[in-house]
Amino acid sequence: MNFVVVGFGFMGMTHTLNILKNPNLHLKAIVDKASENIFTKLTEQTGNFSTGSIDAEQLENVKIYSDFVECLQVEKPDACVIAVHTALHYEMTEMALRAGANVFLEKPFCINVEEGEKLIELARSKNKVLMIGHVVRFMPAYETLKRWIDSGEYGRLELLSMSRFSGVPIWGQWKDRQKEFGSSGGALFDLVIHDIDFAQWVCGIPDNIEAQTLPGRLSYNDYVSALWKYDNSNLVVKIDGGNTFHADYPFHAGFSARFEKTSVFFSSQDPHNIKVVTDTETILVSGGDANEGFADELYYFADCVLKGVQPEKCTPESALDSIRICHRHTY
Repeated sequence: MNFVVVGFGFMGMTHTLNILKNPNLHLKAIVDKASENIFTKLTEQTGNFSTGSIDAEQLENVKIYSDFVECLQVEKPDACVIAVHTALHYEMTEMALRAGANVFLEKPFCINVEEGEKLIELARSKNKVLMIGHVVRFMPAYETLKRWIDSGEYGRLELLSMSRFSGVPIWGQWKDRQKEFGSSGGALFDLVIHDIDFAQWVCGIPDNIEAQTLPGRLSYNDYVSALWKYDNSNLVVKIDGGNTFHADYPFHAGFSARFEKTSVFFSSQDPHNIKVVTDTETILVSGGDANEGFADELYYFADCVLKGVQPEKCTPESALDSIRICHRHTY
């Protein structure tokens, strides 16, 4: 499969690295409006944590474009990985689909729900795979939690608490985004959506949401605290997160879950262990390597394209449901 990566920030670099690692995938080109600075970016901080590094030599045979239209016309890729600012998601994805490419689009989908619906219909009409990169669905610790919920081996899930915090991002173009207040959707759509998406995937769409949001440097929704409730269940989901803290505040994410028979705890501060506790004992279960999620989601997408099937684990319809739920937190 021939890939083009659009946007060479943190996520663009992460996906580039995973394409380069896979012998069945071929990186034909990178598209970035600052194409002359591609190699400089390799040494810059671009994210909350490291997902690996790329050597300049690995990109020697990769073409670099600043114009996406030109790249599509010349390279005619099988698939595009689109990792640009949220405000460009609709435009770039539409261009790729109309050019005949399958699309892996970084989360969030489109903040405008109608735009997301149009892209789903366009992908369907072109018989192309459109998948949104909700990587938490592929991270081992969260996959383990889903397995416990689905299997019922610890009994019924009674409470799920999910959190995700970081300092305000100031790397790359994020300082400029502070001048475009609200354009990214803020922490609600860019950070906390990870947990919102996972929770709706494993627990379903809530009937009632009690939410409080606070403003930060990027939007009016840079801190979110919410309780989800369900009409036909006693289950409660708590969502808590944001990036209202100063830039050097350490990133951390995790979950706590109370089942009938046991409780479980996981934190990115101790990423290799999930604690499973009762009143009398604590057992450690492997949390795996969270970075595997970034490779697994992309390889899952590629496998769907090669097999000509739609991605059941991460459908665009489900990703759009997560956008709808995000909007309900702002009421």
